[in-house]
Amino acid sequence: MNYLKKLTILDKYILKQIIEVFILGVVAFTSIIFASDTFISLIKQISAYGMPINIALMIILLNLPSVIVMTIPMSVLFSTVMTVNKLCLQSEITVMKACAIGIKRIAKPIFAFGIVMAVITFFINETVVPVTASQSKTLALYALVQRNIPEGKRNFSMKELKDGNYLKRLFYVEKCEDKQFSNVSILDMSDTDKIQILQAKTGTSVIQGWQFDNASVYTISRQGKALNTSWIEKTIVDFGSDIQNQLDKKNDGSDLSFIELLPYLINNGTNIDSSVLAKYKVKFWEKIALPITCIVFVLLGVPLAITPPRVRHNRGFLFTIAIIFCYYIIRAFSISLGYSHTINAFLAANLPNILLGIAGYLLYKQKAEKI
Repeated sequence: MNYLKKLTILDKYILKQIIEVFILGVVAFTSIIFASDTFISLIKQISAYGMPINIALMIILLNLPSVIVMTIPMSVLFSTVMTVNKLCLQSEITVMKACAIGIKRIAKPIFAFGIVMAVITFFINETVVPVTASQSKTLALYALVQRNIPEGKRNFSMKELKDGNYLKRLFYVEKCEDKQFSNVSILDMSDTDKIQILQAKTGTSVIQGWQFDNASVYTISRQGKALNTSWIEKTIVDFGSDIQNQLDKKNDGSDLSFIELLPYLINNGTNIDSSVLAKYKVKFWEKIALPITCIVFVLLGVPLAITPPRVRHNRGFLFTIAIIFCYYIIRAFSISLGYSHTINAFLAANLPNILLGIAGYLLYKQKAEKI
């Protein structure tokens, strides 16, 4: 509170405009990322795996924090460039210069805002994102193993596809009441060498999938030759195994915090696959690099937004898009090099900040000498 009381009229004026544009940027960028990436991925899961709509919406909400930590640096850049560019267009920078107020003084509240946003980004990424990422994965698996329980239906069939096109399993159920199945027949084609036919009088839904009691299993070859017949007291059909494998392949340590990743890498560095280890190391350093991006974007955005007096149109949005595009091109390139062990994990995570930070420092120094 004492710090807020020390803010000058100039600081409050700039911060007010920065915060207004920042909120708009968070909403806009979050919506764009959701519409182009997260939402489309969930639609594919709903269509391919039969995920209920209400659970899909819950997963969207759980994925929201991980998207927000990506949009905060973008919004900091957007608010910085738009605000400073607006001050230039309205000749307010010229008036400040006439009053002996240089660019360093003008940028002071903006850098303070960037530092605060960096701390908030780190806090969300450290405390909220690991929890919601883990819950999202758990909820997705639960929805898949408990999916399509046809309560109250009689004489129905359903199929499970592999890779979206090939039949994996075909189910026939005579009756389902209170999650209890009666007279079930399953054609299992998940094995490339053989086909299994399972028949059971009763079954039920459990957390691992569908459980069948006292089941007869007939195994035949792909050429139609009978291989064997067996009786199983209890067997479980796991719907979540395929998606679990997919989630494990995509897992890069997002469900672990910075504090959790360090001992994990130390204790398990020799026990996990090298490709997975590389992802975890890059994610470890990204936990620090991502918040620093907020400050780097301010350093680069302030000098770029200061336009010559003869320019009478706002170029802030174009600058924002160009910088974000360059940042993510460099980031994608450096992370791929980090995943392939071409460069070390620290450089892979921080290369965009290093390159853009150097460019921003040179531009900022040049502008500071003129204003």
